[in-house]
Amino acid sequence: MRQRIRTGALAAAVLLAAGTLAGCEAGQDAAADGRNAPSASATGERSGLPAALTGQKLDWKGCGAPVKALGSDAEKPGDEWQCATLDAPLDYTDPAGETIGIALIRAEAGEPERRIGSLLFNFGGPGGSGVATLPSAAVDYGNLGKRYDLVGFDPRGVARSSGVVCRDDAETEKSLAIDPTPDDAAEEKAYLADAADFGADCAERSGRLLPHVGTLDTARDMDLMRQVLGDEKLHYLGFSYGTELGGVYAHLFPQKVGRLVLDAVVDSTADDVAHSRNQVLGFQRALENYFKSRGIGAKEGTDRIVELLAELDREPLPTRDGRELTEGLATIGIVTPLYSRSDWQYLTIALEAAERGDGSVLMAFADAYHNRDSEGHYSGQHESHVAITCADTVVEATSAEARARHLADFTKVSPVFGPPLAWGLFAGCAGWPVKGAATTPDVSAQGAAPILVIGTTGDPATPYEGARKTADELGEGVGMLVTNEGEGHGAYSNGACVTALVDAYLLQGTVPEDGTTCSS
Repeated sequence: MRQRIRTGALAAAVLLAAGTLAGCEAGQDAAADGRNAPSASATGERSGLPAALTGQKLDWKGCGAPVKALGSDAEKPGDEWQCATLDAPLDYTDPAGETIGIALIRAEAGEPERRIGSLLFNFGGPGGSGVATLPSAAVDYGNLGKRYDLVGFDPRGVARSSGVVCRDDAETEKSLAIDPTPDDAAEEKAYLADAADFGADCAERSGRLLPHVGTLDTARDMDLMRQVLGDEKLHYLGFSYGTELGGVYAHLFPQKVGRLVLDAVVDSTADDVAHSRNQVLGFQRALENYFKSRGIGAKEGTDRIVELLAELDREPLPTRDGRELTEGLATIGIVTPLYSRSDWQYLTIALEAAERGDGSVLMAFADAYHNRDSEGHYSGQHESHVAITCADTVVEATSAEARARHLADFTKVSPVFGPPLAWGLFAGCAGWPVKGAATTPDVSAQGAAPILVIGTTGDPATPYEGARKTADELGEGVGMLVTNEGEGHGAYSNGACVTALVDAYLLQGTVPEDGTTCSS
C-alpha cells in the first residue's frame, strides 16, 4: 500500500460506480524521432558496463496507448510524449550477458536553451508504471518541464519492462474473494494456501525474471539511464516506494547524485513487521482525521467502520455490475480515498451508499487500487509489487505464537486496518521462490549532494516518523528534512509551500535548511 494514488483516478472511480463515465481506447500515432543526448561513451565517462550498453542510442518515437495500469482505460499520451526502450543487463553480475528492455517515456524541456537535463520520476508501488502515470500527472510538473526533460520508466518486472506475470484475471478475482482476515481454521488454511500458490504461480510463469527485479537492480538501471541520457548527475523525484529507490541509488552512486527529492518517505530503518505496523498506524491516523473533519469522534467513527466490515464478513453487499463487495474489498475501498484529503468527500459518499446497501462506490475504489479496468482486466501491478517486495526483503518465519502476538498488537493500533495488514504480513513473502536481499535497505550516502526528504504529518501510507529516520540514515549534511503539516500521501503539488521549495531546489539548486516546516 505504498503507491501514490492520484485524485483524478479516484474521482473517475466514483463516476464509474455511478454509471456516468465511459472508458475509451485510442490508436497509435505514426512515430516521430526525437533528439538523442550524448551517451556516456561520448562524454568520456568510464563504467563497468559494456560500451554497447552505455553507448546505446535510444530510438525515441511517438507513444501508443500505455499498458492499462491506472484502474481505468488509459488513453494514448499526447504528441509531446516520446517512448523508447533501454537495454540493461538482466543480471548485473553478468553485464555482458542477456539483456532486459526498460520502457521509457519523456517530454522534452519546453525551454531547451535553459535545459538543465533529465528529471527521472518514480511514483511508487513498487510495481507502478511510470510510462502510464507520468503523462497523466504532468500537469503538476509544468514548471519543472520548462527546464527538464521529464522522464518516466517502467521498472524491471513492471508493465512494459517484462512485467511479472503470475495469474490471469479469473484467478486474480478468485484470490481477491478469499477472506483476508480468517475467522476459523478453514479460512486460515485457504488464505495461507492461496499465498503459497501465488508464489508457485509466479515461479512457473516468471521464474527466470524473479531474481532480477529488486530495487538494487532498478537503481543500477537508473544509473545506466543517466549515462545514456547524457547527464553527469542524476536528477530525480520519487514518491512513496520511489523514495526507497532514490535512497538506494544514492547509497550505490553517491558521487552521481544531482538534485534528488524524496516525497512521502518509506522508513528505511523498518523491517517487514515494523513497516506493516507503520502503515496500520498511518491509516488509522488518517481515518480518525477524516472523521474529525466531519465532526465525528475517533472511537465512534472507527466503531462504525468495524461494524460495517463485520456485516460484510457475514453477508457481502451487491454492486451494480453484479459482483459482491466483501469485507476485504471494502477495506481497500476505504483505504484508497484516505490517500488524499481532497478525496475524503468521496469516502463519505461511499460509506453512505454502503450503509444503504449499495457497495458499488467502495468496489470502484477497490478496483482503482487494484488497477482493474472497466473490462475486468488487472494490470499486473500487484504481481510486480509482490515480486519486487519479496526480492528486496528478508522475511523470518513466524511461529503461531508470534502471529498471535502481532495480530493482537496490530489490532490494538487499529481494529480496522490491523487485522488485514497483520495477516498480509504472515502470508507476504513466506515461501517465495527467491531469497530476499536484506532486512532493511541501505540508504547511507555519505559524500552525496544534499537530498530533500519530505514527510507529511498526516500521511496514511508512509507515516511522517519515517522521514526523519531516513534523513538521518542518508547522513549528516545529505538528508535535508522538510516537514509538511497536512494530510495525504505526498506533499508536492498539494501545497504551495512545499511545491515552491522543491521547484527552487530542482530549478535553482537552492537547498532549504534542514528542519524546514511547511503547512498545506
